[in-house]
Amino acid sequence: MHHIRTSRFGQRSAGTASALLSLLALVTGGLLAAAPSAGAQQAAAPASDVKQLCATQAKPGVMHCLALERTDVKHHRGVTADAAPSGLGPADLQKAYNLPSGGAGATVAIVDAQDDPSAESDLATYRSQYGLPACTTANGCFKKADQNGGTNYPTADSGWAGEISLDVDMVSAVCPQCHILLVEANSANMDDLGTAVNRAVTMGAKYVSNSYGGSEDASDTAADGKYFNHPGVAITVSSGDSGYGVEYPAASPYVTAVGGTSLKQDSSTRGWSESVWGSNGGGDGAGSGCSAYEAKPSWQKDTGCAKRTVADVSAVADPATGLAVYDSYQASGWNVYGGTSASSPIIAGVYALAGTPSANSTPSSFPYAHTSALNDVTSGANGSCGSYLCTAGSGYDGPTGLGTPNGTAAFTG
Repeated sequence: MHHIRTSRFGQRSAGTASALLSLLALVTGGLLAAAPSAGAQQAAAPASDVKQLCATQAKPGVMHCLALERTDVKHHRGVTADAAPSGLGPADLQKAYNLPSGGAGATVAIVDAQDDPSAESDLATYRSQYGLPACTTANGCFKKADQNGGTNYPTADSGWAGEISLDVDMVSAVCPQCHILLVEANSANMDDLGTAVNRAVTMGAKYVSNSYGGSEDASDTAADGKYFNHPGVAITVSSGDSGYGVEYPAASPYVTAVGGTSLKQDSSTRGWSESVWGSNGGGDGAGSGCSAYEAKPSWQKDTGCAKRTVADVSAVADPATGLAVYDSYQASGWNVYGGTSASSPIIAGVYALAGTPSANSTPSSFPYAHTSALNDVTSGANGSCGSYLCTAGSGYDGPTGLGTPNGTAAFTG
C-alpha cells in the first residue's frame, strides 16, 4: 500500500528574487520563450517523497486543501531561459487535452482559504517562464479579494499559499487569456469557503474552482443550497486524494466533481496516455464512490449508487506525473505539485474555453450529453471495492468519471 506523509510546509524563508526577476521581465516587455517541458522526463516519485500541503481535518465542516508536493525534485528560483522547470507545463496540457486558444474576457475564480501574499508575483514568474501574457492587477487580468469582496485579506498560510499557486498556475496553463479572480476565505470552514464561492459568483465569475474537501456529514445538503446552487455557473471541485471514498463538496449535485489521472507521453496517435491515479491497495489517489447523503442528479445514469456518484470527469493529478508550479511564500520556488487540486482548476479552465454557460443551465450535466468528446480512461484503480466505483473500464467509472478533455465540446451546453 502506498502511504503519503501528512505534514505542513516548514517555515522556510521567502526570498524576493523571483518577484524582482518577474517584474523586470514584465517591465522590459521581454517575456521569455517557453522552454521545453521537463515533465516527460521526470521519474516517478516514491510515496515517501510526496507530502500534503495542508493537514487533513477530522472535524465536520472543516476543509483541507488537496495539493501534494514532491519533495524529491531540485528547486530553483525565478525565471530561467536555460533550465526548464520539472513537471508538466502549459504546452503539455494543451497538447494532451487538445485545447484551443481562447477564453479572452472569461473570468475563472479560484476559491481557497487563508492568504497567499506572493500570489501575484509568483503568478508573474510562472507566466513569464512559459511566455504567457502578463496577468496583473494593473492590466485588469488578475484580482485578489477577501470573502467580502474587499482587501482585508485573511492570515497568510504557507500550505494554502502553495494550493493557491497551483490553482492560478493551472488556470494560466489551460486558458492563458482568461482573467483570474482569487477569493480568499477567512478560514477553512465550509461556511467561510462557501461565502467565498458566493462572492466569486457575485463578482461575475462564470467558472469557480474549489480544490479542497472534507468528510461528508448530514449538513451538506443545506450547504448545497446556500453555496453551490448557481445556475449558469460551472463550479468544479476536487474529488479527493485519499483513494476510494467520497468527500464534500465534490459530492454536491450542483458541482462538477473532478477525479484524477496519471498522464504520460507515449507513441500513440494522441501522443499521451492516462490511467487512474491510485492503486488497488488504496490509500492514495483520486477520490470516488457513492455519497451517503446527496441525491443522484437526473443526468447521472450509473446503477451502482442510489445517490450521487463521484466523479464526473477528470484530469492529471498524480504527483508522479505532476505539474510545474511556482511558489515562493515560505517555499522554494519551482516545485512539482499534484493531487486533484490540480485537476479541478484545469477543468474550470476548460469550461472557460468552451464558452459562457446559458443563464439557467446546469454545467455539471454538460459532459454527460457529450461523452464521445472525452478521452475514456480504461485502466487503473484507486482501491479494491470490486466494481467500477474504484476501477476504470470502458465508459463511466468512479475515479475518472466520463474521462478527460479532448477539446472543449464536452463542456458546452
